[in-house]
Amino acid sequence: MSNNTESSEANMVIRQSADLHVNLQVITTYPDLWSEPLNLQSSSTSLVTNPIGIGHTDIQPKRIPDWSNLKVIHRKTLPPRSHFHVYNTEDDALSRDVSRSRAVLLSGTWGFDLSPGPFKGPRDFYKPDFDHTEWKLIKVPGMWQLEGFGKGPQYTNVNFPFPVDPPNVPYDDNECGRYITRFTVPDTLKDGDQWRLRFEGVDSAFTIWINGKEVGYSQGSRNPSEFDVSPFLDLDSENTLCVEVYQRCDGSYIEDQDQWWLSGIFRDVWLHSFTSTRFEDIRVETILDDDYADAWLAVDITLNKLGEAVTSKLIDGDGEVVFRYSYTPQGRTSRCKVRVENPEKWTAETPYLYTLVLSVGSSYVTQRVGFRRTELIDGVFCVNGHPIKIRGTNRHEHNAKSGRTVPYGDLQWDLQAMKAFNINAIRTSHYINDPRFYDLTDEMGFWVLDEADLECHGFGEVGGDPASFASDNPEWRDAYVDRAVQMVMRDQNHPSIIMWSLGNEAFYGRNHQAMYDAIKAIDKTRLIHYEGDQDAQTADIFSRMYTPVDEMIKHAEEKNWEKPFVMCEYIHAMGNGPGAIQEYIEAFYKYPRLMGGFVWEWANHGLITESKDGEKYFGYGGDFQPDEPNDGNFVMDGLCNSSHMPGPGLDEYSKAIEPIQVLGIEGTSITIINRYDFLTLDHIRCFWELISDRQQVIGKEIYIPANVKPHTKATIVLGGMPKTLSTNAWLSLEFMVRSGTKWISPGRIVARSQLALTPPRTLALLKSPSTPGRPRIQRTDDMLYVTIAKGTTFGFDTGNGTLSSLTHTSKPGHNLITVPLALDFYRALTDNDRGGPHGQEWIEKRVHQTRNHFSQMTTTETESGCTVVVKGRVAPPVLAWSVDTTTTYTITQDFCSIRIQAKPNGLLLPSTFARFGLSFGLRDLNIVEWFGRGPGESYADKKRAQLVNTWGWAADAMFHHYEFPQESGNRTDVRWVELRTRWGGDLEYPDCLLRARFGEHHGASFSVAPYSTRDIDECRHPYELKKRRRDDYIVRLDWYHHGLGTGSCGPPTLPQYQLRTDREFDVEVLLD
Repeated sequence: MSNNTESSEANMVIRQSADLHVNLQVITTYPDLWSEPLNLQSSSTSLVTNPIGIGHTDIQPKRIPDWSNLKVIHRKTLPPRSHFHVYNTEDDALSRDVSRSRAVLLSGTWGFDLSPGPFKGPRDFYKPDFDHTEWKLIKVPGMWQLEGFGKGPQYTNVNFPFPVDPPNVPYDDNECGRYITRFTVPDTLKDGDQWRLRFEGVDSAFTIWINGKEVGYSQGSRNPSEFDVSPFLDLDSENTLCVEVYQRCDGSYIEDQDQWWLSGIFRDVWLHSFTSTRFEDIRVETILDDDYADAWLAVDITLNKLGEAVTSKLIDGDGEVVFRYSYTPQGRTSRCKVRVENPEKWTAETPYLYTLVLSVGSSYVTQRVGFRRTELIDGVFCVNGHPIKIRGTNRHEHNAKSGRTVPYGDLQWDLQAMKAFNINAIRTSHYINDPRFYDLTDEMGFWVLDEADLECHGFGEVGGDPASFASDNPEWRDAYVDRAVQMVMRDQNHPSIIMWSLGNEAFYGRNHQAMYDAIKAIDKTRLIHYEGDQDAQTADIFSRMYTPVDEMIKHAEEKNWEKPFVMCEYIHAMGNGPGAIQEYIEAFYKYPRLMGGFVWEWANHGLITESKDGEKYFGYGGDFQPDEPNDGNFVMDGLCNSSHMPGPGLDEYSKAIEPIQVLGIEGTSITIINRYDFLTLDHIRCFWELISDRQQVIGKEIYIPANVKPHTKATIVLGGMPKTLSTNAWLSLEFMVRSGTKWISPGRIVARSQLALTPPRTLALLKSPSTPGRPRIQRTDDMLYVTIAKGTTFGFDTGNGTLSSLTHTSKPGHNLITVPLALDFYRALTDNDRGGPHGQEWIEKRVHQTRNHFSQMTTTETESGCTVVVKGRVAPPVLAWSVDTTTTYTITQDFCSIRIQAKPNGLLLPSTFARFGLSFGLRDLNIVEWFGRGPGESYADKKRAQLVNTWGWAADAMFHHYEFPQESGNRTDVRWVELRTRWGGDLEYPDCLLRARFGEHHGASFSVAPYSTRDIDECRHPYELKKRRRDDYIVRLDWYHHGLGTGSCGPPTLPQYQLRTDREFDVEVLLD
């Protein structure tokens, strides 16, 4: 064999268990890995042929590319360090204004070219003489799929969107984005000794060149990468930076998070200038004594040279100097400890921050310091010696326009909204976040579970032992450990971070133990979490996802436990839900072992797109063809919508986790509990008012005893209450922040509660005659008309037994009913219905296809009016189950009473119904007023955030448009509802079209929507549904309504909120 052949073989790397891909080209010899064959169609290229000699073979690529080589994670990157900027003066450093630092931001508009793979397109684009003038422009940071390049976004929850062959990714289906920018080094940075190019995040891997010379390679999408570019820079001329980004790399196998697959330089790019004497790294540790009073501040520094004096100064929140200390370390790495007497302690409720100023030579850096200590005390998770409860949320980085490139203002918005809605903890699902996020969580006060950029859920879909592919494969050890080390080294100085997490849904294997060991070698002060370690062999905490409440309580009641228990994901907030939040929260506070939990998740991940007709909407999986496989709208599962505006589920979660809860009332004594972890209630004022039907009495302030300790009860006493109360009276309490409060905005309402004081009026009382005489009765060939005193005429179709006409004597030919009244058991499916057993059974048992079948109608005139009795059967096609019904209409001068007696029976009877009530269509409706829970939607297991009062809304606003159309807009615990043309209390036509009263019936509800149930079920986006808007409204009057649950990913509707069919029904409503 010739020498050329031997050279080619020397460049080949054959890995054990590797499958052969069609990634080889037999071609004439080219110079390197990145060469490509000549374009035979190019008119500007002279074709030069090199005949292949007999026996000569050339293989391309000559070596495994870095992005498909498990042995290459980084090339020529600097060791990971804490996140800091260097400044020239102390004043600049204290400003924390990075524009005054020794760094320049290179983000902006860059040149861009996209090819279908790394071996396609202009591979020599980094060369100095390459012409980029025809390249398109792109925003950096950004994701190229959202700037009009490539195949578009793709969403999968679990599955890998490429053939599974770890660590290999397809060579021919791996988009390659090539970036170009030019910059000059500012004069203020030219006096440096070392220049570092820092990428805060690039998805998924990249190679960089400066001025035509290769600098290095890195991967780990959400981790920073820093390069020493000193040898490559021209300080006096323009520099050219070229970056080649690969859509996929071997690291993509462990970046399989439940989110969009998006690519590009998605976080900022900085050029840092470090002086000749400099800090290489800084680590801050606060060591509280066992009384949680005094503390040591330990500062570990690494310098680039020996014999340099270091000065440290600690400044408190008022700008006063706590200490100033200078010393000369004996080595490049050193520790300095200074004792601080009784410092203010950092907690999520009292986020007191000091500022540490460090200087060496002419370099200054600052690091904010929070004095706090985390630990287990008798197995209970504690901060500063006190047990805490996590009232948290999972949060992905998301923006509807720019994907994981989140503008700073949007980041602030998220955290401010969380604070406003009582959330105290965040899990960075499932990767480390933009470094500015942690600055804000330190300032604003959040407990943070910082999670490594690691998930490989898709291995569970391919057969075999899913852990064996990567998590328990020693070949992947370095890749796993790198992600743990990157996380801890960058973020360890943030007091808000109270736990580390080894990633998410990556099964469990030896590499998790290696990650744990690597973290503990760096930081022994924090506990380590990993839900995939189900038995907590490695992790310091037991963790679960979506465990039902009763199963969670079993863990809480175990004997001799040593590790606490956290719900890292629970109450899946997809669509209309979540239901049954309160049950979890009460268990958290009852059992010391339970740390609390993180709701899944903060916001929907919809991306702005357009329909064929140019209508903008939030797209999800399947909306960006070609994007197979995809997981549809499972990416729309947040408490907020895709614009990050709060949704109904956030209201309910916020109510459940309020820091003050009202437990009950006895006489004028009310029992409350303080659910803050550190604060007393001294910063809170309480006010009461009385609510009843169309009445509201403003009360007085209630005195709260001083120094109510966290997690303890107190009694407050009402004063100035009226001696007599009307029926259906409620006591409302508001807990408001006093003025002058340091940590919470004055005047903010942190909790509201209501207590029922008197029962409602009964139906028997409501049916007491108030108008003498009897209604007027008229008959035609096929109709029976009965007119009550106020002029309303109820019309019954004698051919089918339906109430099909509603007119008024002032306008007798104008029928308000567009769809006759019918007994109905179905609702448009929610996401939780579709994902859980109940909705699937309703479809399987054809609940959505039931019809009312008439068998007999009997009309009897009485001295007081008229009685119509209709016997019938409600049943679906195909199947044999049914509900036998007797509907009795009793019409007097004052009202039309509808009493329904029903008995479900038959083979394959569904175990539950969605609802049990009447549905009908009504025209001329503009306004809805009611007495019950409001103003927002409410259901049996999602209603505590909605308070009882007299409410009124425009009919158009009653239906809530979720980003995937589904059941919405129900109002529960209703006593009456008025369907009106205009505002006001007048019950006469035309102001009031119809009133329905439920009396003392518990759990009655109603809804009003301009859409049919079928239209809602069939549409997949709000813009589609709005095209089907009706001219009338579908009204539902329900006696019972099945709860929501969290069946899309978690427990279905709890038994106590289910509408079971193994019973008989006997219900009544009054219409007038």
